[in-house]
Amino acid sequence: MESLPPVPLQRYILFASIAAIGCAADLATKSFAFSRLSWGQVHWVWPEHVGFQLSLNEGALFGMGQGKVWWFAVLSVVAAIAIPVWLFVYRAANDWLLTVALGAVTGGIFGNLYDRLGMHGVIWPWPPERAGLPAYAVRDWILWQYNDQWRWPNFNIADSLLVVGAGAILLRAMRAESPEKTQ
Repeated sequence: MESLPPVPLQRYILFASIAAIGCAADLATKSFAFSRLSWGQVHWVWPEHVGFQLSLNEGALFGMGQGKVWWFAVLSVVAAIAIPVWLFVYRAANDWLLTVALGAVTGGIFGNLYDRLGMHGVIWPWPPERAGLPAYAVRDWILWQYNDQWRWPNFNIADSLLVVGAGAILLRAMRAESPEKTQ
């Protein structure tokens, strides 16, 4: 097995920059939305299609796993450790696209982990038995729908980073040469 070349310093900088800028953009937009918008209202940008609406999600993708916040927080920490190890110890960062994609994923992980740990300070506005308690949930605020019957679950910038990063990884994997072709 041949040895991989060392990872250039620029890849460390690229990865860290994408992760930091992505996380900062996510947290800043969530903070802005949750400080300016009203609960229960839709603020349309493109009427009936794109708008802003506040929601809290204790689950993961599409709200699956509701109430398992601490499980998702632990998985986030594991991923936040595993990704840099894969990139820089196992030298996957020699692949530019993989470095960019995993930088985006890491930014999304940290943005949503911040929320899952309740560091945003948001309290539950409803239901009555939870009103006033700290919300250990991801803050979502972007709304997209095709029509009233087809509405995408609310999401945020971190979710977008996770999806775009995962999509880029999938495309990279589909473009990869099979081991038989490289021999």
